Amino acid sequence: MTRLGDSVARASALLVQDLSSDKTVEQLLTETKARRYLDLSDLSAKEQAELIASRTVEVLPAVSKLAERIEERRAEGRGLHIKLGIDPTATDVHLGHAVPLIVLGRFQRLGHDVTLIIGDFTAKIGDPSGRTSERPPLTDEDIARNLTTYREQVRPFFTFEKVSFRQNSEWLAPYTFPELLGLLTQVPVSQLLQRDDFRTRLASGAGLTMTEMLYPIAQGLDSVALDCDVELGGADQLLNLQMGRKLMELCGQRPQLVVTMPLIEGTDGSGAKMSKSKGNYVGLTASADDVFGKIMSVPDRLMEPYLKAWTEWTDEEISLARSRLEDRSLHPMDLKKVLAGEVVAALYDLDAAMAARAAFVAQFSKRSFTEVESLPTVDAAQHGGESVAAVLTKVLEFTPSASAARRIAKQNGLRLVVEAENGQQAMVLTEAAATRPLAEVVADTLSDAGLSAGSGAVYLKAGRKIAELRGL
Repeated sequence: MTRLGDSVARASALLVQDLSSDKTVEQLLTETKARRYLDLSDLSAKEQAELIASRTVEVLPAVSKLAERIEERRAEGRGLHIKLGIDPTATDVHLGHAVPLIVLGRFQRLGHDVTLIIGDFTAKIGDPSGRTSERPPLTDEDIARNLTTYREQVRPFFTFEKVSFRQNSEWLAPYTFPELLGLLTQVPVSQLLQRDDFRTRLASGAGLTMTEMLYPIAQGLDSVALDCDVELGGADQLLNLQMGRKLMELCGQRPQLVVTMPLIEGTDGSGAKMSKSKGNYVGLTASADDVFGKIMSVPDRLMEPYLKAWTEWTDEEISLARSRLEDRSLHPMDLKKVLAGEVVAALYDLDAAMAARAAFVAQFSKRSFTEVESLPTVDAAQHGGESVAAVLTKVLEFTPSASAARRIAKQNGLRLVVEAENGQQAMVLTEAAATRPLAEVVADTLSDAGLSAGSGAVYLKAGRKIAELRGL
């Protein structure tokens, strides 16, 4: 049996046990955390290709071709040459960005060589993928600043000591205009205009600059310069990656294989991609408690795609967990705590994961909010005239925007809770209520429930976040 097979057998034995038990969960996380550093080079070429393909959207031209390329390189006594391009566009990285890095780390452990391309030259153009307008180009100072913390943020996902770093200005800056013209004579404009985002913008009358048209060419020249076997990228990068294959072929090289990663849905469950601008992300620099809490707030339906994206669980293990959910021998909350622990253990360590688990249980399993220390408060006398959404966004900073607050309400995650001596009563607030003044909403909701401000302590709950309302 392979090393991975042995690990899966041990983990599967734990997955059928009581996952509400801290002891069992700690043993499981110990096993799966160790798997992130497990040597996978004893897998056959076919097993390697299938393992990679199980976490991708597409492998082009085919998974079998990836297996064949692995076998060829093995016969030559070496591994594949894999590359991933990174545009240094931000100082903060989130879990959505980590998906290709996790697969990159898996390639490392399979025995292959990895190159990270820092897109310092292409960042000055701006990747137009999925954009409705041209992205402002970055300066050298922007790029240097953004790269300062990037390396440390993504370090948990692969071994930097085994990574080759290259900047694409090495080959793009000296590229001459005659060379570019000679290349462009062989690239049909129709191929560039296959992009949905380009067609959408042109149909709407929006502008499309020549620099944006040339971005796929520039990215494709990265593939030519490094002559790699495989390039990784997000699913939204498919046409750029295919351009790399095209240019390699034009330059007499063997075209690279393309591996595309899924775009991960954000934590708010709205269907939108994880994005800092939407506030539905988990930052790699967030505290262990915050990471754990954010994962616990996601809809249950996101557990399986998140397990696939951020853990080393195999399809066999995920299927086992799913079957236990279906026969109700496993509670979704217990599986979600395991998922949250997996993410914290990856970013920090096992001790931090178990501590975050304990802190979450201590806070959110309490019967009374009055037992929870340091709850934020809202003075209704001061903020009662503001809408509930504005209070959540500007006063409490529970949500990044009013629209995010309304989305929580639409998902029945916005509630007014009254705690009295005889117990707790929670009332769901509608999306419409989120746009009304806080004082009016509280008064009407309490009245409809036959309660008053004097019935007990009143709390506003948005998702997993809670604040006490005072001065009612």
